[in-house]
Parts: sequence; structure tokens; C-alpha cells
Amino acid sequence: MILKTDPTSTEPTPAVTRAAAVLRAGGLVAFPTETVYGLGAVATDARAVARIFEAKDRPHFDPLIIHLGSADWLDRCVASVPPEAGRLAERFWPGPLTMVLPKRENIPDIVTSGLPTVAVRMPAHPVARALIHATGAPVAAPSANRFGQLSPTTAQAVEEELGQRVDLILDGGPTQHGIESTIIALGETGPRLLRPGPVTLEELRECLGREVIVATGPSATPESPGMLLRHYAPRTPLRILDSSTAATTTRDRRVGLLAFRAAPASRDFAVVETLSATGDLREAAANLFAALRRLDAAGVDEIIAEPVPETGLGRAIMDRLRKAAAPRA
Repeated sequence: MILKTDPTSTEPTPAVTRAAAVLRAGGLVAFPTETVYGLGAVATDARAVARIFEAKDRPHFDPLIIHLGSADWLDRCVASVPPEAGRLAERFWPGPLTMVLPKRENIPDIVTSGLPTVAVRMPAHPVARALIHATGAPVAAPSANRFGQLSPTTAQAVEEELGQRVDLILDGGPTQHGIESTIIALGETGPRLLRPGPVTLEELRECLGREVIVATGPSATPESPGMLLRHYAPRTPLRILDSSTAATTTRDRRVGLLAFRAAPASRDFAVVETLSATGDLREAAANLFAALRRLDAAGVDEIIAEPVPETGLGRAIMDRLRKAAAPRA
């Protein structure tokens, strides 16, 4: 069931109040954040959280992110807050930054995949914040899609992905950033970027005043979501062009093109989606998953993606494209 709600209201609308009741009763609610739509359950309810994994067909070794109502809620989930975490929260919360910190014992192991750390963030979307406050508890919420598939940026995409697997979908309109949150781990080895996102590596380094190590390669035991080799993938095979190679195709196959800027003059492509005609990386990120979803639904044999400049937000876009293009298991 989809319930529309005012995407600008920080107060609980009737739809939000109903959704909060579903969560408190152990149900699953899909809701908008400023990044993508999340599939939420009360974080301390292990049985409800188990339903998230079932609904998404998600392996239990892939941990979840807990969404907080305010920075004051950190103590509900986190055992200790290092000074750098406080600095990052002051700068980027509410917003699309997730921090991996030592967890409290009250957080079920199913949320953290048995790890001693927990991923937490404070979303900026008014609907997400109203829902969490109306629920009165932290909400565990990965993206509201089948595991490994494209993250949803609209309520309709959630319904297409999960259908009756979710008890209620809050429709707060299209998401702002269009890609998942940045994830940073803060520990004894120093800050490490686990997943690039809307908060850029450059912004993290500037805020912390020191180097941030970038995690490289897939992990067999991921510390956070988005660290597997293949993820965020359409069902149609995807290939990334080399930056020096022109976008071309053959006439015996239907090929879709994911263009960064203006589409090429060639008419050989069955479908063309342009991320940003002006080359704006934030616009490109916001359009990424929706454009890939349309290409995936177009019935093409292959999707070809043009690379984007790997600076700032372009690093996060290329991370998603590389994971989407990785070989299938």
C-alpha cells in the first residue's frame, strides 16, 4: 500500500502517524530519505529486522544502517563517540553521511551482521525525520529494493521491487541525491571511507583536517553496506566505456546508452538516457538510478555507460557504475 504524504512537513501527517504505528507493531515501512528510499524496521526489534532481510533476499552477512532522530540519539546505539565523530555530525548531520562506530549491546547482532560496530546516520528528509520521531525509536533501513538491484528513488520503484513484501510505502516524492549515503569508519586506524556518496572525500578531509583512507576492493565480511563486488545493478548487462573510446554499437543488437552529457548524434542506440546535459555531477547522481531503471525496462540487450570525471561526487557515481558492471556471481 502506498500512502502519499507532504514531503516538506517535519510534523507527523496522518500517513506518517499510520506508518509509525506499523513500525512499532513490528512491520516494515518504506520511506523516503534525501538519498534513496529505505526499507525500515525498529532497530532493536530483531524479529522485525529479520523481515527486512527476507523481503530483500539480502544475505545476513551484509550489515544495515540505523537511522536516528537526532544526534542526541547516538547514545541509544553507540558505545562510544570519538571526537572526530562529533565533528562530522556537527558538520554533516542531518544529511547523507553514515558513520561506523562501536555498537551498544542493545543493538541486535542481526543489524550489524555480528560485527562489534554499527553504522548510524541522521537523515535530513523531513518525512524520514517525522517518521523516526513518531516511532520513538531508531530505525534500521537499507535501500528498499531486492538485494543487489538498483536502489529506488521513487515510491513507485519501491512497489515494483518489493510489492507485497512491504507493509506500507510512504510516498514523499523523488529523492534529492539519488545515491546512497557516504559511509566513513572511525577507529584506531584512522578514518576510512568505506563507500563514497553525496558527502565527498574532499569534504571529509577538509572537516577532519587529515587524510582519509579510501577502502579498496570488495570485502568478504563487509563492514557496511555497499562493499560487495557486485551491487546496485540492473538486470541487463552493463558495460562502462573507456574514457578514450567513443560510444558505438552494432545493428544486430539493441543497446541502451547511459550518457553523461548530451547524447551522441548516432542513431544506433535503441534508447538513450542523459544524466546531465550540462555535466553537473549532482544532477547526474540524482538521475543515475532512475535512468538505469528506465534503460533496464526498455528491453535492450546491453547498457553502455559513459564514465564521469572521478572527482567530488563523480567518485560515488563511478563506484556505483563499477559495481553494476561487475561480473554476475
